Amino acid sequence: MKMNWGILGAAKIALEKVIPAMAGRPDFQVYGIASRNVEKARAAAEKLDIPKVYGSYEELIADPDIHIVYNPLPNHLHAEYTLKCIEAGKHVLCEKPIALSSQDVKRLIAARDRHQVKVGEAFMVRSHPQWHKTRELVQQGALGKIKLVQGSFSYFNVTPGNIRNIAAYGGGAMWDIGCYPVTICRYVLGEEPIRVIGLMETDPGFGTDKLTSVVMQFPSAQVAFSVSTQLVPYQRMHFFGENQELEVQIPFNAPNDTACEIKINHGDILQEQVKTISFAVCDQYTLMAAAFTKAVRENTEVPVTLEDALANTRVIEAIFQSAREHRWVNLQELS
Repeated sequence: MKMNWGILGAAKIALEKVIPAMAGRPDFQVYGIASRNVEKARAAAEKLDIPKVYGSYEELIADPDIHIVYNPLPNHLHAEYTLKCIEAGKHVLCEKPIALSSQDVKRLIAARDRHQVKVGEAFMVRSHPQWHKTRELVQQGALGKIKLVQGSFSYFNVTPGNIRNIAAYGGGAMWDIGCYPVTICRYVLGEEPIRVIGLMETDPGFGTDKLTSVVMQFPSAQVAFSVSTQLVPYQRMHFFGENQELEVQIPFNAPNDTACEIKINHGDILQEQVKTISFAVCDQYTLMAAAFTKAVRENTEVPVTLEDALANTRVIEAIFQSAREHRWVNLQELS
């Protein structure tokens, strides 16, 4: 039996990335899509060959034919509607960040445990083979002891009314894209940060952080990254070991039509003898959906658990606290 997915809303990421990536699978399908504007849902369903349309999120959540819900609503609605899905007995994969506070994640954990459903945070990057390989190389010591990680992630968006520029909706660089280097460093290093410090530049009109720079101290390494909503589009991650450096060239928006590469450099500053590891063309959204469906079907652990989401959220909260208070924040300070 195919597992039926339902989509909450007609968000751009759902229409352009996730739903197309889930097409043509033998084990699951997108069965329904809901919108508060039923015509918008109907248009998306016709374009993407989705069998069922709903005029409200609640109607989709209540449908017994929907087995798994994908929640790509605006950030400030993630926790609310994920909780509604859980309470309706639905498995749910929610876009990142799954909540804007650790208290909300804790509520989701409690609800998940009561209703015995699968709930995960949709970090598609954690499904891509380039990150599995990077983690393997780092943790096996192939680069020598990792002491420094550096990263950048930016885009340019000054459109008024865009949800990424609305503070009340969880907009700004840190919630939107800063969560990526946080989760990926935790994943690759296999550790949690001890303390963090953050510097934020706020847009005077939007009230969101348009540029955030972060230092995280892990037990084994220092991490430094910057994210911005108002810089030239760019992304990179570098892992520096005592013997070699590893560069992930397209760390987060990995394309689904081009092979990704990571490069390993043993100290050649001219980069004339760099080792390149290439990965077969794949779609990280397909891999994410397939892994989550398998966890539901086989009753195994989801790729990015709520406990992992809680740890990531606590780090982001600490970064905001640091920026407000102009000091290092120890993660143990947070309850």
